[in-house]
Amino acid sequence: MYTPHTLAIALMMMITSAVCWGSWANTFKGVKNYRFELFYWDYAVGIFLISLVLALTMGSTGNDANSFLNNVHSADNANIISTMVGGAIFNLANLLLVAAIDMAGLAIAFPVSIGIALVVGVVSSYILQPKGNLVLLAIGVVCAVIAVIMDGKAYGSLPIAGGAVSKKSIVTCIVSGVLMGLWAPFVARGMTHGNPLGPYSIAVFLTLGALLSCSIWNVYFMKKPLVGEPVDFSGYFKGPASGHVLGLLGGAIWGTGMVFNLVAASFTGVAISYAIGQSAPMVAALWGVFAWKEFAGAGNRAKLYLAGMFVFYCFAILLVAKANG
Repeated sequence: MYTPHTLAIALMMMITSAVCWGSWANTFKGVKNYRFELFYWDYAVGIFLISLVLALTMGSTGNDANSFLNNVHSADNANIISTMVGGAIFNLANLLLVAAIDMAGLAIAFPVSIGIALVVGVVSSYILQPKGNLVLLAIGVVCAVIAVIMDGKAYGSLPIAGGAVSKKSIVTCIVSGVLMGLWAPFVARGMTHGNPLGPYSIAVFLTLGALLSCSIWNVYFMKKPLVGEPVDFSGYFKGPASGHVLGLLGGAIWGTGMVFNLVAASFTGVAISYAIGQSAPMVAALWGVFAWKEFAGAGNRAKLYLAGMFVFYCFAILLVAKANG
């Protein structure tokens, strides 16, 4: 299988993963008059297909024990199941994130959700495996919490905020963030216990678990949507061709980011790869502010809170990376 052999290549892959993770949601923003519950079916197919394609190409160079199919054959079934469970949890978190983007926009939903995920992920990881500088981790967590609060304050300063939907969007972001921070331990088990899965195999089974869980999570949200009236599958088949194409493209972008981050981690270590990948909300916030004009007409207070969010989030990422370095 292909793995980077130089720091420059690994760094390029990590930066690419952050850009992919922070940019895929633009495909949903680009769809007009199309419910996110319907969009998400194509997205889920897209993340699985691109992971499988990359596993059968980049992950299959050289017929050694680490190549994709050989790795799957030798890996423990418990690791495969654990990774798929992690994918199902991730999928619920991501569905809620897309719902929050639909309600509040990229500049708010991404930093709040992933900021909380960073806090939950760091705390749970330390409880399970107390490694790293506790002081730096604690300060990093505090910075992430401050960044989330500032992003919420920025949203609260917008003229559209204050209604029931806006309050629901913040709650949705929080629940999404908590779940987003809980799926990683299941994947970490698949990578470290017994006969482990390699990075390409992890990506395939993670996204397969996500795709299969759509039959539970997404069907539920179609029947009991967070916003609007219930939708059924007839809406999917009546949807615009652009919606299907953008859904698959969004999934392919996110899936590429996941594979690149996992593969880069095999060279740099998980801590550095994770920290750089978690800069994705900054990318998403920039898209929301400059491309989608989500803060157009916002007052100075909202802009000040938003700037503060950027600063404290950057501090959080740097401190967590330093603590685990």
